[in-house]
Amino acid sequence: MRIPKVKRQEKLRETIEETPFITDEELAKKFDVSIQTIRLDRMELSIPELRERIKTVAKNQWNETVKSLPIEDVIGEIIDLELDKRAISILDIGKEHVFTRNNIARGHHLFAQANSLAVAVINDELALTAKSVLNFKRQVLQGERVVAKAFVQGESEKGLSIVQVDSFVESEKVFSGEFHMYRSTDKKENLS
Repeated sequence: MRIPKVKRQEKLRETIEETPFITDEELAKKFDVSIQTIRLDRMELSIPELRERIKTVAKNQWNETVKSLPIEDVIGEIIDLELDKRAISILDIGKEHVFTRNNIARGHHLFAQANSLAVAVINDELALTAKSVLNFKRQVLQGERVVAKAFVQGESEKGLSIVQVDSFVESEKVFSGEFHMYRSTDKKENLS
């Protein structure tokens, strides 16, 4: 049984306020209506599309800015950042990220999202990856959203910052990487 329009729009507003990163497709399934109906409801309620909601949340939550690379060089959308502590980014896997034959995401896109997040979380003008240990847990498909979470773990014996990045599709871990990061302010400037 369909919910009346006014009630649906009220529930839509509540759902988006609680989960700002929910897609129109997910909302359409939740409310058992077409994607176009969701888009029309959002327009009537003056609720921006997902990409704009992500940017708004990011601007409201960030208390710092990326220093180590231009924001446009980060793969995915950074939605949370606390330099030298943690960062989160989102990458929606589109047609340009997958093999045409099977719609499986190319691994270098998952790596690039994780690596650029590891660089972005470093509080320095220069941050470079000296070493990484990677583990691809499962294939990621076109249409899936990858949420990467980076945490600065401390320093290695060589003075490199260690950043752990785990990537998820919904709650399932799909990628894990440990990145040893050189920074220009390291006391020991050894990349080996």
